[in-house]
Amino acid sequence: MRGALLGLSVSLALCCCVLGWDGGVEGQDTTGVQTQVRQAGPVVHGREWEEEREDVMMDDPGVEEIKPKKKKSIEEVEAARAKKAAEKEAKAKKQKANKAPKAPKPTKKPKATKAPKKLKATKAPKATKAPKATKAPKATKAPKVTKPKATKGSKTTAWKEEGVKPVTRIPSLEEDEEKLLIELGWDRLDSRPSGHTPLSAGSKTLTEHGQDYWDTKLAAKQLEEEAEKARKEKEEKVKWLRKKWEEEEEERLRKIPVHAEPKKCPPLGLESHRVDDDQLLASSQSHHGFSAQRGRLNMQSSGNEEGVYGGAWCAEPEEKNHWFEVDARREVEFTGVIVQGRNSDTAEDFVSTFYVSFSNDSRDWTVLHDGYAEWLFYGNVDRDSPVMVQFDWPTVARYIRVLPQSWNGSLCLRVEVMACQLTSSFRSENEVNPTDNLDFRHHNYKDMRQMMKVINEECPNITRIYNIGKSSAGLKMYAMEISDNPGEHQTGEPEFRYTAGLHGNEALGRELLLLLMQFMCKEYNENNPRVRRLVEGVRIHLVPSLNPDAYELAYEMGSEMGNWGLGHWTEEGYDIFQNFPDLNSVLWGAEDRGWVPRIVPNHHIPLPENFLNGSVALETKAIINWMERTPFVLGANLQGGEKVVAYPFDMQRPPKATGTLGSRRELRPGVNHEMNEETWARMQRQNGDALRETSDDTMFRWLAMSYAHSHLTMTETQRGSCHTDDISGGQGIINRASWKPVVGSMNDFSYLHTNCFELSVFLGCDKFPHESELPLEWENNREALLSFIEQVHRGIKGIVRDMEGKPLANATISVDGVKHDVKTAAAGDYWRLLNPGEYRVTARVDGHTLQTRLCIVGYDSGATPCSFTLAKSNWDRIKQIMVLHGKRPIRLVTKAPPRVGSDISGGSVGSVDATKTGATGGMGGTSANSHNAERLRRLRLMRLRKMHQQRLRYNFSTTTPVATTTTTAAPTTTAELETESTTSWYDSWFPVESSYTEPTPAEVFTEIQESEPTQDYTFEYKFEDY
Repeated sequence: MRGALLGLSVSLALCCCVLGWDGGVEGQDTTGVQTQVRQAGPVVHGREWEEEREDVMMDDPGVEEIKPKKKKSIEEVEAARAKKAAEKEAKAKKQKANKAPKAPKPTKKPKATKAPKKLKATKAPKATKAPKATKAPKATKAPKVTKPKATKGSKTTAWKEEGVKPVTRIPSLEEDEEKLLIELGWDRLDSRPSGHTPLSAGSKTLTEHGQDYWDTKLAAKQLEEEAEKARKEKEEKVKWLRKKWEEEEEERLRKIPVHAEPKKCPPLGLESHRVDDDQLLASSQSHHGFSAQRGRLNMQSSGNEEGVYGGAWCAEPEEKNHWFEVDARREVEFTGVIVQGRNSDTAEDFVSTFYVSFSNDSRDWTVLHDGYAEWLFYGNVDRDSPVMVQFDWPTVARYIRVLPQSWNGSLCLRVEVMACQLTSSFRSENEVNPTDNLDFRHHNYKDMRQMMKVINEECPNITRIYNIGKSSAGLKMYAMEISDNPGEHQTGEPEFRYTAGLHGNEALGRELLLLLMQFMCKEYNENNPRVRRLVEGVRIHLVPSLNPDAYELAYEMGSEMGNWGLGHWTEEGYDIFQNFPDLNSVLWGAEDRGWVPRIVPNHHIPLPENFLNGSVALETKAIINWMERTPFVLGANLQGGEKVVAYPFDMQRPPKATGTLGSRRELRPGVNHEMNEETWARMQRQNGDALRETSDDTMFRWLAMSYAHSHLTMTETQRGSCHTDDISGGQGIINRASWKPVVGSMNDFSYLHTNCFELSVFLGCDKFPHESELPLEWENNREALLSFIEQVHRGIKGIVRDMEGKPLANATISVDGVKHDVKTAAAGDYWRLLNPGEYRVTARVDGHTLQTRLCIVGYDSGATPCSFTLAKSNWDRIKQIMVLHGKRPIRLVTKAPPRVGSDISGGSVGSVDATKTGATGGMGGTSANSHNAERLRRLRLMRLRKMHQQRLRYNFSTTTPVATTTTTAAPTTTAELETESTTSWYDSWFPVESSYTEPTPAEVFTEIQESEPTQDYTFEYKFEDY
């Protein structure tokens, strides 16, 4: 029943359409009707009509299948409608011009347009929605009836008769046009097959309307071109958007830190002590010696495991939560941490794994994640090697904590934090703007050589590059000379030296000397008066690396990754600074025996035999040869690990027990059972500084203070030293023997073997600072480096010549009150460093008479001239006569003439016998005094003279009553003493052998050795003995 009703409604609708078309043929305007039908059709029977169209196309293969296309946007549909309306208006105007006058007649009956209103009744049968049964598809087969097909021919014929353009005959367009026609309701006419209704013979064909046809064709082509243009624009826009998105993605990925190359930042300053003690905090501490302040990278212990200076921060083992905190005092970018174990000779304590957390208020902490969980970092595997862990991306915070999770032994840790300062309006410690345009970076061996070559090319008239020798690996030890006449020693111009790199891992001194080379060359070219005065008045030698092999090893590890000892020794395992001969023991042993200065001089002490053939580094031999051929006056070696200036002696002199003659080795505690620890300590307190001071101690203290007080931060010792409390008393200087005594140091050797006064300058706590810290270190040390060079002009200087004006080389210059002499150079010139005051200075040389002058040293800059002119003496002739007489002293003795008839031989014999008898008696009378070992050792020559005088007195007293046995008158004692004389200057310089041959000097020494069981000093030096 429902299907019948549906079919009836469809038939009525078709009949109405036919009636509407017939009315239009009779003269009515069919445009409105056609439009309404097209609009109403899809609304009322859209679904059924679509199914009908599909069935028709399937039955008739001649009908082209219309493929469903995508819907266009509302804006595009509106644009197409507007365009179509414009085309219709244009066509309507054209048709009005070509039609007959009766053409406008149908327009007078607009009521005809109301006929399609009957079609609204088609909306009434809503019953089509109700049937959901399977019989509903039968209604869709009804449109197969050919009734609408039959009306199509009549409709087309009517249009042709009226001359109306059959728009529905336009061939199918592109996707956009077809969708537009479907939405406008024209698709029903386009889909009708034209072959079912044949055209009448009297009607015109579509091709006969040529102009209308080509206009429609052109419009379709324009629509197609516009659609193609829109499509291309859309594709270009898509490509542009894709390209922009790719660029933004690349930029975003570029900003994201890559795991393989994290951001690198300099250290925050725990090792260099830029981070104060109050910025370090820890959860607990095992005891006072292992507080958080001891948790700095490369912190060294005091040697006492239970002392107050531990080698790391150690936590209380009973605590559950352990952490070590660093306060940066401002927000920074943390990029990593460096961890290290405890410095100890016995314990092996270090942290194996740990977390890292951050905070901005020290209350709320965030543990660093790796994207999946809390990031667990792996730490050390031994106690000395530093391990760096870097974060994939920097974290901005103020506080950072290291949270140990597992450890070996006790929980002990040393830390350094890597962080970058954020841009701000105020300046931090790491941000230094140096005034000098220099190359602030670390230079390896190749870069150092290239840098020195560039400086030499820029200042060829004042610089010269040479090498002092080769290292164990064959690398040259380069030096640069800066002088107004490079390559030649000028008479009266002192020689100065700066050396660095004795220990390869102490890189700051190396870079400071390279910066000093650049600075002096640059300032000399810019006519800096101070630099020009130094260049023209001093011959400066700069050696940046005395241990190039070890530096290359430390350079490869990096500024923060080398431990305290990596690169410290040479490739053969020598510490160059302590590899020089021990001349201190030679001097002190000779002083104990009274051999100074007659047998052993107090200056230019020769090298021990076979020293250079023993365990000596090649670098040490090269340095010794360099010192001997250049008359240096002043020098300093730059080291690291502490911030202080150390002056000699570097070796502490052992005290000499009263009344004993044991050797130095026998006086050491634990070796000689007669000297216990209490005795040793008491003698140390009694002797005080006398055991470690040089004869020029006041001068050395002044030189050390000239550098320390010119340094910007060296005297700021309120926070203590690098590893302990303040060791310098707030002055920045210290005697090395009272601090860390060493044997065979470079400073002591330079003082005792040459004229050079040398000190050790310890530049800072960090041996190998980061490149970012070099500008700051240069600013701290620049003035001190220049000021110390100027001290070479302090004291006296002069030239020693003979009467003919020829210079006298190797002349000895002595100063009263100072038990250390210097020698003149090959040109006869000398320099003697002295503090202001009046001094009696004596110059002496073999073959010439000595000369003494009073020289005054003032407070003005510049050395005081004090030259000498020595006259020749007849000492050469005297030595020839002494050789003829068996090297015995010459004595001028006047004897009385013999009497006539006297028996000269008998009297002589009797006199000799009496003399021998008297001598025997005299010796017997003085036998008690001969047992005094101190007098026999120190005054043996005076003892021989006294014994001879006693012999003469005894001979006079015994021969006076016996007149028959003597042939000569007995002279008085006064006359006897007047007739015997010896030159005093000879006795003061050379050991005198008396004419009295009983006993001989050899017998005297034998008597000394037999009287006391002592051990003579041996000049054979051995490192194992000390």
